[in-house]
Amino acid sequence: MHFLDKRVKVICEELKKRKVKQKFPVENWKYKEGTYIRPEEAQADQKPWEDYDCKTMHWYGKDRHYCFKTSYQVPKELDGKPMWMHVCTQIDEWDDARNPQFLLYVNGEVVQGIDMNHRDVYLRPQAVQGEELELVLIAYTGTLHTEFNLIVEMQEVDAAVEKLYYDLWVPLEAFTRMEEDDKNRRDIEEILNTTVNFLDLRTPYSKAFYETLEQASAYIDKALYTDHAGWQDVVATCIGHTHIDVAWWWTVAQTREKVGRSFATVLKLMEEYPNYKFMSSQPQLYAFFKERYPQMYEKIKARIKEKRWEPEGGMWVEADCNLTSGESLVRQFVHGKRFFKEEFGVDNRILWLPDVFGYSGALPQIMKKCGIDYFMTTKLAWNQFNKVPYDTMMWRGIDGSEVLTHLITTLGVHQPIKDFFTTYNGMLHPDAIMGGWTRYQNKDINNDILISYGYGDGGGGPTREMLETSIRMEKGVKGIPKVRQEFARTYFDELKERVQDHKRLPVWEGELYFEYHRGTLTSMARNKRSNRKSELGLMDLELLSVLTAEALGYPVKELDEMWKLVLLNQFHDILPGSSIEEVYKVTKKEYEQLAARLAELTAQRIKAIAGTGEAVAVFNTTGKVRDDIVNLGTLDAAAVADGEGNVYPVQKTADGSIAYVKHLPSKGFKSFHLAELADGDEQPAFVLHSDYELETPFYNIKLDEQGMFTSIYDKENDRETVQEGGRANLLRMYEDKPIYFDNWDIDIFYTEKFWDVDNVERMEWTELGSVRAALEITRKASNSTITQKILFYADSRRIEFVTHVDWKEHQTLLKVHFPVAVHTDEATFDIQFGNLTRKTHQNTSWDVARFESCGQKWMDLSEGHYGVSLLNDCKYGHSVKDSNMALTLIKSGIEPNPVTDQEEHTFTYALYPHAEGWRAAGTVEEAYKLNQPLLVQTGAQAVGEYSFASTDSANVVIETIKQAEDGSGVVIRMYESENAYTKAKLTVNHEFGKAQICNLLEEPEYTAQTAGNTIDVVLKPYEVVTVKLS
Repeated sequence: MHFLDKRVKVICEELKKRKVKQKFPVENWKYKEGTYIRPEEAQADQKPWEDYDCKTMHWYGKDRHYCFKTSYQVPKELDGKPMWMHVCTQIDEWDDARNPQFLLYVNGEVVQGIDMNHRDVYLRPQAVQGEELELVLIAYTGTLHTEFNLIVEMQEVDAAVEKLYYDLWVPLEAFTRMEEDDKNRRDIEEILNTTVNFLDLRTPYSKAFYETLEQASAYIDKALYTDHAGWQDVVATCIGHTHIDVAWWWTVAQTREKVGRSFATVLKLMEEYPNYKFMSSQPQLYAFFKERYPQMYEKIKARIKEKRWEPEGGMWVEADCNLTSGESLVRQFVHGKRFFKEEFGVDNRILWLPDVFGYSGALPQIMKKCGIDYFMTTKLAWNQFNKVPYDTMMWRGIDGSEVLTHLITTLGVHQPIKDFFTTYNGMLHPDAIMGGWTRYQNKDINNDILISYGYGDGGGGPTREMLETSIRMEKGVKGIPKVRQEFARTYFDELKERVQDHKRLPVWEGELYFEYHRGTLTSMARNKRSNRKSELGLMDLELLSVLTAEALGYPVKELDEMWKLVLLNQFHDILPGSSIEEVYKVTKKEYEQLAARLAELTAQRIKAIAGTGEAVAVFNTTGKVRDDIVNLGTLDAAAVADGEGNVYPVQKTADGSIAYVKHLPSKGFKSFHLAELADGDEQPAFVLHSDYELETPFYNIKLDEQGMFTSIYDKENDRETVQEGGRANLLRMYEDKPIYFDNWDIDIFYTEKFWDVDNVERMEWTELGSVRAALEITRKASNSTITQKILFYADSRRIEFVTHVDWKEHQTLLKVHFPVAVHTDEATFDIQFGNLTRKTHQNTSWDVARFESCGQKWMDLSEGHYGVSLLNDCKYGHSVKDSNMALTLIKSGIEPNPVTDQEEHTFTYALYPHAEGWRAAGTVEEAYKLNQPLLVQTGAQAVGEYSFASTDSANVVIETIKQAEDGSGVVIRMYESENAYTKAKLTVNHEFGKAQICNLLEEPEYTAQTAGNTIDVVLKPYEVVTVKLS
């Protein structure tokens, strides 16, 4: 028989309508406009309540809050009947995140969130006539619409009708993924057709109606869900989820509300569906919830004890993994894992990052050393060019660490298989699950896929429809994947057992580059600068706090609060620059306050060490003995001298007095006294041959009339650095109009239209001293002004470009280019705790896609015995083609923030030509110098010199020195930076009893060998090692 599936669908639709047996309007509402968390806050507000007539009135947005209340008396018609409350606003189009949302209180207690996907609330299994219900709706308009209805009904829902509806609907929805003549489909179709043949729908709710309803239900229970069930050749492990962005099209303040509504909905549905299991990551969200809803928080703790709610995910928030430093990623795990362990007794083992924009090659090691065994994402399925060829694999990082990785393959309902996009906001729907299995690429080693299902971002998570679907798919109907509700951790543990020794388990080596959202490496430059400065400032403060712990105490509380703020703002839509303007108004104030507090606490500790006197104390917070430029502020002296009698000239500049000083101890300080220069000591370091030619001790510089570098001749290495015919430090503006996501994307065609910034308004040599020379250039570009102070040093090979931009453009990308005379087909980029190389050609589609890449503090192009490094103090986006090195400086998209980057910017980048490769040249050390300037206390005591910690290996970077998390000692964190196995000796000038090698969570692994104050440390290539002294 033809069209039997269509016939069954018609009956399904009728049953869906018939399941609501009675409706009663809920009226006589009163309201107040205002942001209230609880009904008692609205009640306490002196603002009067106003009447709200649902038939004639509307409420208005955008981004506004209301409180509605009414008293409802159960009518006799609902006595003894299941009673549901239905709420709608007549807004129906999809956008879970930005449409109206409510939190329902009944008799003063939170009951459930209400949103586009959860409009019905199950209030009473058997209503009692005359019961008075105090109903309160804490309402938010969202940000899409400006006018709303409020329509509320009490309903009787017929459970028997609803059951049969789902019994029919679930298998019917699987047909879209089956061939029409598929034997399983034919068999299921026949059962469904026979089922509806039992039904007598002529007189709904009559005796005959219910008798035949019962017969149909009994038949399908046996024929389909018993006799045709029990199959599990394909399994879908399903875990409820509601992915909530900490900020995006809304502020962090609104996220606090979204968490309340969503978690309330999850808890309510858990009461109704005993098989429902749910997982949620991001301890920051739980902290918000605990603070605002302590009673509901206790319900979550109870569900966790029952093994129905899974707190998992690893990090404090789902942080960006390109822009954050290695130490920040460690702190994400330290704070995230500790919260879940202390609050719930759960030790996280999964890094759950479904929505992050690419994954650093340093992550596997960081995960392993933080006790993380598994990694999950879906975002790579958004790639523009290439489909990742595996969904279950081992991911091997730059150091060789491996983590079992699984990519969720859930498709949208009716999404074509050829579209390889997948989602973490999956539907527990037969079509989506069957599509996910078809999309899965590792069927030869695994028959169980992971489904993360539920609406996110305020959409309330799983729905009743999904949970009803689960009940039926858990039966294992032949031809349809068998569903099981299970924790993600259980899934991964079982997956590991299945695949760990399988010869066909693939390995992905290196970074998981995301072929999309490349603009997030640059968008909202202010936040990226503030994040970098905060990360380094906190590490400096931790070192200085260890040095002054006895005198001032270690500021545990202050550091904890500051780190958590930094971690919060590393969320993958805040730091990348893809949130609304209001988010960045808040972070601007937060970072300003953080910087002020950091400066205050740092100054206190420097002062405590330096004391008072007539000397100068200079602090080196990097992990290397250092020769570098120091800014001495207003110091009035011809020179400074150290204790060995070395004299260093002082040059007065508009930026302060500067000197080049040597032999500054690692992670320590050194004092200098004021000195005079002997006759003849101050030799001229620079020769200005013309307005366009400068000779330095290292280079002969030639500029064109627009101030571009046409030649940087390296005197020491007797060669040209700039490509023939090239112009270095070329600032170029590109038209930047992406296809879809403005603040997120740079599309490959951005190079089609550009304008060189060569309109010079002012070019003047302002300094020619014993320490440095300075060229100042002001350029006008469209509506913007770019001012640079280019610095050449007498004792350093760095050429620094201190840049201030007053940017008034939109959808315009600003890059700086350095076409260098270096022959190579690969570039090296700094990443967390190491570096990696990427090809600069376009031989494959994977190379083509990587036209904009992340580097942290530096990138380098080197040939056999020469190279050029490009350093920066707050930038991340890089591109290289034909040995033209480019750093992306400003992006200025318009959505979701129409004024992104339209403000003043300050940043510094530096060119560092060198002999040999970047290893021999000390590029890593030079980048740290640019990023962590020397700290100074004038008017200090002659404190001599002191190094807290140092190492004898040039390739080992001591980065972090801090008090142990448990307060029981001092922690030193270092990493190997040159891909070389190293036996290092760590010297510590601090009393300790024993030295333990720990993981990144500071859990001891073994005791290190020591000799006096020297510790033997073995580091594998790119290994991060943590030493705890106690």
